Amino acid sequence: MEMAVINLLCPGDEVIVASCGNFGDRWIKIAEGYGVKVRSVSVEWGKVVKPVDIEKALKANPNIKAVYTTFTETSTGVANDIKTIGEIVSKTNAVLVVDAISGLAGQEFRTDDWKVDVAVSGSQKGFMLAPGLAFITLSDKAWKLAESSKIPKFYLDIKKYKRSYITNETPFTPPVTLIVALQESIRLIKERGLENMWNDYKLLARATRAGMRALDLELFGEVPCDVVTSVCVPAEIGGKIVKILREKYGVSIAGGQGDLEGKIIRFAHMGYIGKADLLVGFACLEMALSDLGVKVEKGKGVAAAEEELLKA
Repeated sequence: MEMAVINLLCPGDEVIVASCGNFGDRWIKIAEGYGVKVRSVSVEWGKVVKPVDIEKALKANPNIKAVYTTFTETSTGVANDIKTIGEIVSKTNAVLVVDAISGLAGQEFRTDDWKVDVAVSGSQKGFMLAPGLAFITLSDKAWKLAESSKIPKFYLDIKKYKRSYITNETPFTPPVTLIVALQESIRLIKERGLENMWNDYKLLARATRAGMRALDLELFGEVPCDVVTSVCVPAEIGGKIVKILREKYGVSIAGGQGDLEGKIIRFAHMGYIGKADLLVGFACLEMALSDLGVKVEKGKGVAAAEEELLKA
């Protein structure tokens, strides 16, 4: 994310950050940390960014250099309408920069067709690898900004990477083991088919939501994404579910961040997570809820998820 700020802008430039969660807010922190002026178009966590609000902000501020937002905002479990936002931004001098760290390879995302100028991602989500690699794409429109960027940089200078890329090299020592692993990951993605993966994750998302509803857990998020499901949990046990699942049952899920800490839990269904993982996760969630005094009909969540999976 930082690379997409320091390589496009100059101190004092104005940008729009359209945020609907923790990772959208991170764009604000990064930009302000480098002396960039931020005009925030933020919504309540759990809601999605309204493209019309971005359009209004661009019309009111013609000097905007870039619009920053997230694709799948995993802190809340929602997906923004990048296609519509891309159409709006493309008609201005600004570039559209999208945090696709969790969404790339996990949910339909068409960089060029949706007029995304800069997409950033990472190795630890849809690419099924350990953290440590970052990916970035730039359109011709974005490269023009990169050529005039004045924010100081050294290791993260995109122009150095562009020069090295021509010779199949990197400007600095890379994490070789992760790059070798990435080759295998890409082979698996090609073998499976990217659109088949998108459909598989949609199925897992439907099954997860069916299981959560069967356990009387309220879904959280206005437009749920396909890579993670967020649900509301009772405040008195919200902070304990994640710990019990991890320490007692060996299942890792995520809790809420920021103001949502202890209020929601998040089930991921992307990357190498499959049907069996999902069903085990629900069985253990039922036991964890029982441990915490919640009356749960054993197997109800598992059965609902299984029923949805069998429809495929």
